Amino acid sequence: MMDKKTVLIIDDDARNIFALSAMLKSKGFNCLSCLGAQEAIDLLNGDAAVDVVLMDMMMPDMDGYEAIPIVKNIGKRSGTPIISVTAQAMVGDREKCLLAGADGYISKPIDVDKLMLMLNAR
Repeated sequence: MMDKKTVLIIDDDARNIFALSAMLKSKGFNCLSCLGAQEAIDLLNGDAAVDVVLMDMMMPDMDGYEAIPIVKNIGKRSGTPIISVTAQAMVGDREKCLLAGADGYISKPIDVDKLMLMLNAR
């Protein structure tokens, strides 16, 4: 049997974390969550097992555009895929997320089938 993948959900809205966690757990994933980018960076500097990161791009204090390059510069996390999750679905937003270092992009409301394809491809 394959080990479950662990997904780190970073979002400043606990309702989004709750909904995403419930959906991912029902699909066989383990979930960790942080309510802010700095908390996530602290967690990722530690030894937590994280296979993929779902990063909300619009957060107070430090947004995903600032946080992604910091996470990518954590030596042991440089290869950890980061999927940007954002309500920003305007022309150019996907490119802006990818330029910040994201490995993938999904807009809210999240298309569960699309997210599963992205997670299972990692």
